[in-house]
Amino acid sequence: MTTTSPAAPPGLLRRLSSDVRAGRVTARDLVERALDRIEEHAALGAVVALRAEEARREADALDDAIAHGETSGPLLGLPFLVKDNDDLRGLPTRHGSRWFEGAPPATGDGLVAGRIRGAGAVPIGKTNVPEFCIEGFTDNLLSGATRNPWNPERSPGGSSGGSAAALAAGLVPIATGTDGGGSVRIPAGLTGLLGFKPTNGVIGRRTVPDWIDLSTDGLMATSVDDLRLLLDVVAGPVAGDPTASPERLRPRPAPSRLIVAERTDDLGPLDPAVAEAFHEGAERLASTLGIPIEERAAGDFFPGASPDEDWFVLAAAEHVAALGRERIERDAASLHPSAREFLEYGLGIGIDAYLAARRRRFDTVARLDALLADDAVLVTPTLAVTGLTADGRLGDDAGGLLVPEVYSTAVQNLTGLPAVSLPAGPLDDGMPFGLQVTAPRWADLALLDVAARWESARPWPASAPGYPAFG
Repeated sequence: MTTTSPAAPPGLLRRLSSDVRAGRVTARDLVERALDRIEEHAALGAVVALRAEEARREADALDDAIAHGETSGPLLGLPFLVKDNDDLRGLPTRHGSRWFEGAPPATGDGLVAGRIRGAGAVPIGKTNVPEFCIEGFTDNLLSGATRNPWNPERSPGGSSGGSAAALAAGLVPIATGTDGGGSVRIPAGLTGLLGFKPTNGVIGRRTVPDWIDLSTDGLMATSVDDLRLLLDVVAGPVAGDPTASPERLRPRPAPSRLIVAERTDDLGPLDPAVAEAFHEGAERLASTLGIPIEERAAGDFFPGASPDEDWFVLAAAEHVAALGRERIERDAASLHPSAREFLEYGLGIGIDAYLAARRRRFDTVARLDALLADDAVLVTPTLAVTGLTADGRLGDDAGGLLVPEVYSTAVQNLTGLPAVSLPAGPLDDGMPFGLQVTAPRWADLALLDVAARWESARPWPASAPGYPAFG
């Protein structure tokens, strides 16, 4: 599946891999740089497991191969981290849960980790997740909280929060993510990164996700060119995934309509600071693209229905089925409070409610497909709040499962449409802000072109303040 199209200048990944290939830097140098930075910034809580000696040996072997003229792989010599809901050979997959504290080492790589390794990159460890990737902040009872490099009192979001923190702090040039309800877009928005959820089916799935129709692997990066390169590496079908498209992504025309909405589900007003930043960002995006804004209200999208609530029903019920009702009922006391609340909600969902939500999903998809057609993109905030504490609270609240009013990312998973969170900050408090753009199905390349035009017009820092970029 090619993703070649007009793009921004070469990004960090192409530059670094070119340097390795040309002998200007070694793979071992890059692995050591990553390991040193991870140790220096251990207080972020981004990385939960390392395979340092194995990575050093693999980097040395790569350097030896390069010296003998073997220079294949677009990610040659680049160190990378894997989100701890995916397998990495030799390390346990613990899902941020004490239930899997004693899990054995994985005997093989997950699909995306394997494709990145196959492109010449060197895996060095695993990144933190909220328990079972349930939350929009990254904290658990096994490894603790991950902190945002922009402000250690804040969360980098979730569920790919460990990977986002590692990228924003310049610990590594590549860290993997998944997206079942916003899990690359939320942390990208909170850490000043690009977060890209492709059309469901662009990246095949080798094991059945806990959220069956909602989840896909996603990508986070500091530049659009890095997103393009990573997508080239990881996209493509896999045997066993009936939803994976065998077709190559094709270029699409640029959008000619910009639909702007504070919300697509009637969950109340935005935080005032978010509303101000959102409308300013939407106007700048319209100016950058040279197309007019069409304002929409939340009630215009799905009258009489709530896709966000349907997402919650489907995700909770399917997670109960994946983990097992009996174990949840028996061992709920050992779960993080927010994971326990989510799964106990799932225990109460009956088959009629679950199937009704699945059926409503078809109408949700039809409405959004018709709205976007082939010529529009939808612009919304990535999050409806300015940020969360490191332990997942909004201001002085008591914590627990974050309420749906926080989010603006579920409908893209429910419909399978591609979406990207663009860095559009800072807010008045200096923290990042994400502007979410959703495109028609299979218009992934056109969406990345929109991101590239935004990047050219509104460049952002390559790392959080006080953290040097990896390159």
